[in-house]
Amino acid sequence: MKPAISVRNLSKRYHLAHQSTGRYRTLRDEIVDLGKRFASGKWKRETGEEFWALRDISFDIQPGEIVGVIGRNGAGKSTLLKILSRITPPTSGDVYMRGRVGSLLEVGTGFHPELTGRENIFLSGAILGMKKREVAAKFDEIAAFAEVERFLDTPVKRYSSGMYVRLAFAVAAHLETEILLVDEVLAVGDAKFQEKCVGKLEQISSTRRTVLFISHNMGLINRLCERIILLKAGSAIPSDSKEQAIARYLETDIDHSGTASFLPTHESLNLKSIQLSQQGIITSRVKSSLPIDIEFVVNCGQVYFTNLICGFTLVDEFGSRFLSTYFNDLNEISSKDNLSGDLRLHCQIPANSLNEGRFILEIDLGLANIQKVTNSDVHSLVFFVENTDGVATHIGLGKGWRNTPMLPYYRWNIESR
Repeated sequence: MKPAISVRNLSKRYHLAHQSTGRYRTLRDEIVDLGKRFASGKWKRETGEEFWALRDISFDIQPGEIVGVIGRNGAGKSTLLKILSRITPPTSGDVYMRGRVGSLLEVGTGFHPELTGRENIFLSGAILGMKKREVAAKFDEIAAFAEVERFLDTPVKRYSSGMYVRLAFAVAAHLETEILLVDEVLAVGDAKFQEKCVGKLEQISSTRRTVLFISHNMGLINRLCERIILLKAGSAIPSDSKEQAIARYLETDIDHSGTASFLPTHESLNLKSIQLSQQGIITSRVKSSLPIDIEFVVNCGQVYFTNLICGFTLVDEFGSRFLSTYFNDLNEISSKDNLSGDLRLHCQIPANSLNEGRFILEIDLGLANIQKVTNSDVHSLVFFVENTDGVATHIGLGKGWRNTPMLPYYRWNIESR
């Protein structure tokens, strides 16, 4: 059986323009520059650099497969889907697509804002080459799935982002295309709708429709996809299994030293560093049986201390956020007190709280009801927990018992009745 998608030595190059001076160029500047280039014989002015968004990518996807594409921001994921969708041409290489292609690369892809929801459903079907009666047969199912029946005759420019993405996904998922390309758009919908989308994608794969799916949610990728393509800086990183691909993704470009420093991102409030330690030793490899100390160094101007929010979220190796905690002990601090300079905030994760595995510490820093100044994709730290003497090992259950991210030790009581 021939693959539904075949990609051979695919590359995409962009030219990044740079302005050579700190001011806008006038017509006079251009004429003078033209004269200089004419005199030197160098007609081409070097005003930029080459950037390879993709470099020599090759893979096959069989009919009915759901394949995930993962990688950090800028790895080339969206560029790959845009080439497969024929939005942008490749610089070199070949792509073979066997079947009609439906794309959902951003909210409302292919929708005309002045047309109603009803009109856009039929327009999308016509673009895919479907007959009007084929779209009409699916119309009620699309409207019910998107939960926008009351607004079908309203121009989509008046839709909220949630309504937009619900209708866009419903159209892409229900119209009969053999190949479906989905970028990270499901995050726009609420949790209930996301679960509906996952169920629909699973149903699609059972009908031998092919899905290529981009997401930063490793839990969703692991659940939904049979295979994973890991991209790093435009190149595909070989992996023997999807578990290995996820592990390599989490290790990509992340500091494992137990400490991380950050450049200023805000004029008055910044996270300078994070430090992870155990028994006074800075490390990224900790034991589950001992407390884990976390120290944040925050630099701020004169900020009311009661407005300061500093916290973190723990993310497991599949990208699922399972615990968040924030500095909120403000009862003993007067609202008139303000601090400036470097602040050190310390938090401790109690012993016997986490199971063995790899975790990401995502930092939240900001001012209450004003703004957040950290980005979880940048301000984060990876660490590893070893269950060498934790509760599971202690009672003979094995290191990774149940594979849950948390494995706390609770006090039990037993009575004879």
